[in-house]
Amino acid sequence: MELSSPIYTISGIGYKRGEVLTAEAQIVTIEDLLNYFPYRHVDRSKFYHISECTEKMPYIQIIGEILQFEYVGEGRASRLTAIFTDGTGTIELVWFKGTKYIEKNIKPRTKYIVFGKPGRFGSKINIAHPDIELYSDMNLRRSTGIQSMYNSTDKMKKNYLSSDNIRKYIYSILFNNNILIPETLPEYLIEKMHFTSREQAIKNIHFPKSVEALKIAEARLKFEELFYIQLSMLYQSQHRSRQYRGYIFSTIGDYFNQFYNKYLPFPLTNAQKRVIKEIRNDMRSGIQMNRLLQGDVGSGKTIVALLTALIALDNGYQACIMAPTEILANQHYDTISSLVAPLDITVKLLTGSTKKKEKEEILSDLANAGINIIIGTHALIEENVNFSNLGYVIIDEQHRFGVAQRAKLWNKNVSPPHVLVMTATPIPRTLAMTVYGDLEVSVIDELPPGRKPVTTKLLFDNRRGQVYDFIHKKIAEGRQIYIVYPLIQENEKIDLRDLEQGYKILTDIFTECKLVMVHGKMKQSEKDEAMRMFVSGEAKIMVATTVIEVGVNVPNASVMVIENAERFGLSQLHQLRGRVGRGADQSYCLLMSKYELAENTRKRLQIMCETNDGFKIAEADMSLRGPGDIDGLQQSGLPFDLKIANLAGDVNILSTARNVAKAILAEDEELTFPKNTLLKKKLQQMNQLKINWGVIS
Repeated sequence: MELSSPIYTISGIGYKRGEVLTAEAQIVTIEDLLNYFPYRHVDRSKFYHISECTEKMPYIQIIGEILQFEYVGEGRASRLTAIFTDGTGTIELVWFKGTKYIEKNIKPRTKYIVFGKPGRFGSKINIAHPDIELYSDMNLRRSTGIQSMYNSTDKMKKNYLSSDNIRKYIYSILFNNNILIPETLPEYLIEKMHFTSREQAIKNIHFPKSVEALKIAEARLKFEELFYIQLSMLYQSQHRSRQYRGYIFSTIGDYFNQFYNKYLPFPLTNAQKRVIKEIRNDMRSGIQMNRLLQGDVGSGKTIVALLTALIALDNGYQACIMAPTEILANQHYDTISSLVAPLDITVKLLTGSTKKKEKEEILSDLANAGINIIIGTHALIEENVNFSNLGYVIIDEQHRFGVAQRAKLWNKNVSPPHVLVMTATPIPRTLAMTVYGDLEVSVIDELPPGRKPVTTKLLFDNRRGQVYDFIHKKIAEGRQIYIVYPLIQENEKIDLRDLEQGYKILTDIFTECKLVMVHGKMKQSEKDEAMRMFVSGEAKIMVATTVIEVGVNVPNASVMVIENAERFGLSQLHQLRGRVGRGADQSYCLLMSKYELAENTRKRLQIMCETNDGFKIAEADMSLRGPGDIDGLQQSGLPFDLKIANLAGDVNILSTARNVAKAILAEDEELTFPKNTLLKKKLQQMNQLKINWGVIS
């Protein structure tokens, strides 16, 4: 048996389960299974009596039997419950999904071990989705007291690939077969960092002999994972700066100076000035710029983008701005074309809706230097779009574009243009260091003067009458209102019904004004018309899903109501809140929710009420939910899949890994020293599996 052997060669797995493991967990080989690390380790040495259990205990383990099963509730609230007893009392077990599997495989009046986090619903102590196994199956590996727990989907469980079974297969590989686990770090680095071998680390991460052995294994594996990510990014960045020479924008000319001195609509903040200087220094360095600009909603990224685009024009180059939606592209076009109207600058808009004749004219002018600034959507990356001399690319809300799409735009020139990617989704420092480790990062961390912070309140359904009274009052004052409903993919039909029903109810309540509805299932023409009516002020209330998260700027809108706020992530709530507070009037964001909330959820919503700082919110979001759930990051083409490290909790390991990688490349920038042969080989393997992120991010 070798690490590269297919997963189906393991005794007991076979082809069918092998296919499930591949589809559900991307496990193809035996090595993939060994790298399927536990998501948690639990101490299973202690057992409790039900009579002594409370909802304040972290985890409990009890022995007993199920008396009966019962389905409770309907629709989304439907759940399977079971009464579990050990003779000292009873406790309720609850399953919201995977219920058929539980009914089929868990039998009443049979002795089981139940493990989980106790909670309280009403007067009852319960455990939601407990780990449950036959008492007779308590195996030898439990004798250490520390047991590894593995993620297992419903489909995996149906195919007998539960956490327990995964543990058994890994045990068989490690201890019943002569499997060779080669070293992946150079000997000198292992000695320097005082690490255990990779083989020992793998064995102790799955079957730790002690808490200390587990800590040693985690330290080694987390470092290795983060180290290679940093080494890869820094190596690519170093390579790019040598290979891809950038256009030298040496001139600050008439376009920039005239606009800055005569037509700038408002004074720049110190943060905006600092960022423009950073971009300016990149543009004249001779190295192709790849810079990420982070700025909270309303911080003034657009004016920074325009001013730096004017530098490109002053040096004889074209500039391009790409936005993820037609609404946002149109908004950029209207804003920028009106700002530069006094100057001799040709600005054009290219989207999927551009008429054929107009499109042909634009394409001809673009290729013949008749257009200075082109603004558009995905239409800009079509093969028939050619530039005369593209020198500067600005990508707005970059997380909405796939990597391949960005690469197409990047390749529109023989030589690479300078690239500025912008996002209004604040990214925590640790995440930015990792995801964009090879990009320079600029931050606009200052809002324009006079902007009032949005007042945010968490309100429960019993306050709905007061909320409606408040909306009536704001409409009478001439303000406009957003009311947002969730539309989550797995509950799409139910969510859509809730939205449409909500719209009907609201239409009956707010008879004094016109309402419009917007969601992603509507035709584009219908969405555009609804948006137009709201932007123009013809409609006073917009009932929508998160399609309005990006690209609607209505200064007169001063109230944002978010229904079922508990179903949104913090970053998404912050993005939605950013749709209001754009005018001079005080704005409000009202988070509507049911009263029964999990402690973590309530904490998440309270954070929204306490701060308007997007970066603080992003940090909190990552610590509460983990980096993989932060809105938009998955779409951004995360260049790695973290298997064991946690960016919220492993900041120190990340910093150490980055510093070690920097030191190695400073000494041996091409990794040609014999002692670094293993590092070079690993980087080559990594680069075979992914696109060159350093070039196109």
